[in-house]
Amino acid sequence: MRTIWKGSISFGLVSIPIAVYPATSGAERVSFNMLRKGDLSPIKFKRVAEADGKEVPWEQIVKGYQYEKGQYVVFEDKDFDAVELESTHTIAIKDFVDEKEINPIFFQTPYYLEPMKGGDNAYALLRDVLAETGKVGIAKVTLRNREHLAAVKAQGNLLVMELMHFAQEIAPADAIKAPPAQSTGARERE
Repeated sequence: MRTIWKGSISFGLVSIPIAVYPATSGAERVSFNMLRKGDLSPIKFKRVAEADGKEVPWEQIVKGYQYEKGQYVVFEDKDFDAVELESTHTIAIKDFVDEKEINPIFFQTPYYLEPMKGGDNAYALLRDVLAETGKVGIAKVTLRNREHLAAVKAQGNLLVMELMHFAQEIAPADAIKAPPAQSTGARERE
């Protein structure tokens, strides 16, 4: 397993050097190629303009955000560079909360955290206190030029960081139809 990131966990005046490892493998991801049935020739995708059906070369393509139907604001590479987040290589814990208070729908991607040289004692102390209290550290971390919400929690003898969805990323469930609660007998429940 290869480390994907090195940095530290920080809260208050405490800083624990750590290495971050993926806790999931890509093995379950299967990707398929689109092929022509007759001769299994791979299918290529072309960039075609809707207006005239002509193929568009990469050098003529720009990125745009649609703010109204058919209305776009165009962004250039320099615009993205101007807002690029600089990684501080810090998992900055902002608060500690009871793990039971977090709806599992917010959890997204798990990572293992390994203490680096000089961090063993503080790492073990944080892990043990989180395990004993049932708390998790709610943190912010910048990975791949994007700021993420994360939870740092104890799992056995390890600390685990789970990237989380921000509240505005969770779609409301109002439109989902579910049957109302029903009274059932003890035998049915058993």
